[in-house]
Amino acid sequence: MNEIIQNMLTRRSIRKYRPDPVPQELLNEVLTAGKYAATGMGRQSPIILAVTDKAVRDELSAINAKIMGRDGDPFYGAPAVLVVLADKSVPTHVYDGTLVMGNLMNAAHAMGLGSCWIHRAKETFELPEGKAILAKLGIEGDYEGIGNLIIGYPDEVKEAKPRKNNYIYYV
Repeated sequence: MNEIIQNMLTRRSIRKYRPDPVPQELLNEVLTAGKYAATGMGRQSPIILAVTDKAVRDELSAINAKIMGRDGDPFYGAPAVLVVLADKSVPTHVYDGTLVMGNLMNAAHAMGLGSCWIHRAKETFELPEGKAILAKLGIEGDYEGIGNLIIGYPDEVKEAKPRKNNYIYYV
């Protein structure tokens, strides 16, 4: 089987991580894959926040937990978070950001890293706390949070669930 397709078939959402930091060179390769995701008319509406600073990572985790109304770490101990946001003025921004997330997940797996899409990025960056993070980073514009991709070395990998029978219809 083709190596790229095999990578797609074996990728799993990881919900338990080792504390080891992600080496910058691996992170850069994953981020490059995200930059080259397809976007509507090549507009490149998304941006990616590569969060490896523990204080900012923990702040994002706390905001996410607050939105959920829970305690604990919704980032499952992952040492890094890749936050994808997209420019709301572009009609395809949600789809563009989603394709970036897919590229990031597949690239992370290809690099021997685990990842998991964690929702609530939209809500996070609608809050004053989320807007303050962007302002502190000097990011201007009207961005919608698409997803938080937690990333790190997996401490546990589960088997894939069987796929449903009526997934594909040939016409």
